[in-house]
Amino acid sequence: MKIYQASLAMVLVALSATSMASAAEPQQALPAEAIVSSTEVTATVTKIDQATREVTLKPDDGDEFSFVASDEVKNLGQVKVGDRVTVTYAEALAYEVKKGGEVASPTTVIAGKSADPGNKPAGAIARQTTATVAIVAIDPQAPSVTFKGPAGNTKTIKVMHPEKLQGVQVGDTVEITYTEALAIKLEAAPKK
Repeated sequence: MKIYQASLAMVLVALSATSMASAAEPQQALPAEAIVSSTEVTATVTKIDQATREVTLKPDDGDEFSFVASDEVKNLGQVKVGDRVTVTYAEALAYEVKKGGEVASPTTVIAGKSADPGNKPAGAIARQTTATVAIVAIDPQAPSVTFKGPAGNTKTIKVMHPEKLQGVQVGDTVEITYTEALAIKLEAAPKK
């Protein structure tokens, strides 16, 4: 449920910052938006013990750290001191406010891929969770919006920009899709 809570919080922030359709303009669509962020870290392999599978990395802007590569890491024998490892983490939140609709329990899909035997070690994994929550209260005096989740739980959030809620009503639903992905690739040490 932590993913559901994080997704709900991100939607609420986005709703408070996104323009909403005016109630006087019924032809305009309700809000939908995607928010994406990513970060990339590059590190150099400073030590590797093939027998114990312990790898030590030094990020470009940090201290060395070590870990033991699981048996799922294929082609570890190709990793050498001086090789560069790049890790990219991305997350995205997409939401769409809809008139009416049903609250739906979260569904999660996970997909991943690792390097084929003989290739440089690499891999990627992604997880996408989708849930639908209902707007059960809007208090323009507070201002706040209360959402009801699929388990019957409710969460009330203060709205920073109440004018952004024009056109949104109690009974509307919000479909939330939260995606996160991690990719790792290895590049051989630069030739000297």
